[in-house]
Amino acid sequence: MLKPDAVTRVAVVGAGTIGASWTAQFLARGLTVAVTDPNPQAEAFVRAYVEKAWPALERLGLAANADPVAWRFHADPRAAVAGAEFVQENGPENADIKRMLYAEIEDALDDSAILASSTSGLIMSELQQGCRMPERFVVGHPFNPPHLIPLVEVVGGAQTAPEVIDRTMAFYHAIGKRPIRLNREVPGHLANRLQAALWREAVHAVASGLASVEDVDLAISEGPGLRWALMGPHMIFNLGGGTGGMEHFLHHLGPNIETWWRDLGTPSLTPDVAETLITGCREAAHGRSNAELAAERDRLLMALLELLQRERGTQN
Repeated sequence: MLKPDAVTRVAVVGAGTIGASWTAQFLARGLTVAVTDPNPQAEAFVRAYVEKAWPALERLGLAANADPVAWRFHADPRAAVAGAEFVQENGPENADIKRMLYAEIEDALDDSAILASSTSGLIMSELQQGCRMPERFVVGHPFNPPHLIPLVEVVGGAQTAPEVIDRTMAFYHAIGKRPIRLNREVPGHLANRLQAALWREAVHAVASGLASVEDVDLAISEGPGLRWALMGPHMIFNLGGGTGGMEHFLHHLGPNIETWWRDLGTPSLTPDVAETLITGCREAAHGRSNAELAAERDRLLMALLELLQRERGTQN
């Protein structure tokens, strides 16, 4: 069975933005990486992505003594996964395509290899149907970009062996991630569902005329979002209860929050609502392109990660 400290070679199957970012992460941790993707431009894309990501990894101290070119591209996915101890699959978010991909590569997997899917919302119990060794298939869902964001959600399917989940958690820990274990499968896993719940009320606020897109976003980025970068909602509210903690918070504010829950919106993404959101985002950008906005996001993210590293005394 796979041991995290024994992993020297990983395979990245699917080399879009997520796969390329995983490639940078694995390389930074000193692993040899085999990459495969049917797109003829994939190899050049991965090379450019790793080159661009590497200075940030070095700046965060995550690429010490690592080789950014210790990877090879394979047009044949079977050749890519052969000999890999861990496979990170990043194919299209389509269950039929993933099952076809698994059928193509499964016989080429080493007997001890684990395949983790980066799927953002599909159910592994459905994806592993028909696999010869379904016990070795698991979800390992990262957040974009995986080489910077520490979170990985790990959840097995109905046929996933418990020790495979344990080893997957240990592997992600060993390469500097912050994996969380989900106790059961739900569409969208956990973090995306939390995001979707917040965005539902954010869309309702815009659609109902409560506030503009820009002000809704400011309500998060300049308020609770700053705290959420440090602690999750339960612990933040626990602190909100003062010396009485969560017990006092629930007693003091719980009934009011329940009334807010009952009043939360259930918007639909109708053409009119969609156009309002699109126009609102365009206005909130104040002329900045998406590339400029992404650069600002990444610059601030780097500063935040450095601060958290320094204050916590750990790396991601």
